[in-house]
Amino acid sequence: MSIRHLFPVQSWDFQSGSIISNLPPKEWSLLSAHMVEAQYNKGDILFREGFYPTGIFFIRKGMAKKYRINKEGQEQIIYVASQGELLGYHAVLAEDRYPDSCALLEDSVVGFIPREDFLKTIDYSPLLSKRLLKTLSHEFAVLANNITFFSQSSVRERTALQLVVLREKYKTMNNKNGPVEISMSRENLSNLVGSARENVVRVLSEFKEAELITTNGRKIVILDVAGLIKIANFR
Repeated sequence: MSIRHLFPVQSWDFQSGSIISNLPPKEWSLLSAHMVEAQYNKGDILFREGFYPTGIFFIRKGMAKKYRINKEGQEQIIYVASQGELLGYHAVLAEDRYPDSCALLEDSVVGFIPREDFLKTIDYSPLLSKRLLKTLSHEFAVLANNITFFSQSSVRERTALQLVVLREKYKTMNNKNGPVEISMSRENLSNLVGSARENVVRVLSEFKEAELITTNGRKIVILDVAGLIKIANFR
C-alpha cells in the first residue's frame, strides 16, 4: 500500500541514494574505480564521531543508524539509512571530522569509496555536484522537520511517526506486498523516538491493543499505517 497520498514520506527521508542513482557510465567509472565492497555484521561500526574521514560508504544491502552520544552517555539516533543510501560524505565535503557515528543495524553489504575518488568525480561531473547540493538542501529541510516535530509532539505521536517512516524503508528494502515487518530492537527504537525504553514499550502495547501493529519477537508488523499516520498528527 502506497501512503504518498496520506503522508509526505520525502519530508522525512534524506534520499541520499539519488546522488549516485543512474550516473552516466564515465562518472560511475570514476567514482567506483577503487570501491571495495565488504560484508559487515550487525553492530559493526562504519565510522565514529570525531574521526577524520578517508572516504564515503554506500549501502548495497542492509540498514545503518547515524547517532550521537550525549553527556550522560545516552545514544540518540539521528537517522536510519537503508539500501542504496550514501553515508559519510558530509565530513568529506566539509574537510572536517565526522559529526556523528554510524553502525549497522543488521548484517549488511557496504561499499567504501576513497575520498580522493569521490572528490575527483565531483570536480569532473556537474551532474554529481548538482545532485549533492540538492540532497544537502533537502536534508536541511528534513532535519528542520524533525526538530520542530520532536519539540512539539508526545512520545505517542513520535513513536507513530517513526513507525511510519521505518515502514517505508523496510518496505522498499524487502520489496514485498502485504504487512511490512520492522526488525529493530526496542532499545534502538527508543533511541530513535527520543524517549525511555519503558515509555516506547508502553506505547507499542497500546498500538497492539488498537490493532495498529502486531509483534513477532523483536519484529513489529504494521497492520494499519493510516491509523498510525492519524496518531502522528503531522501537519
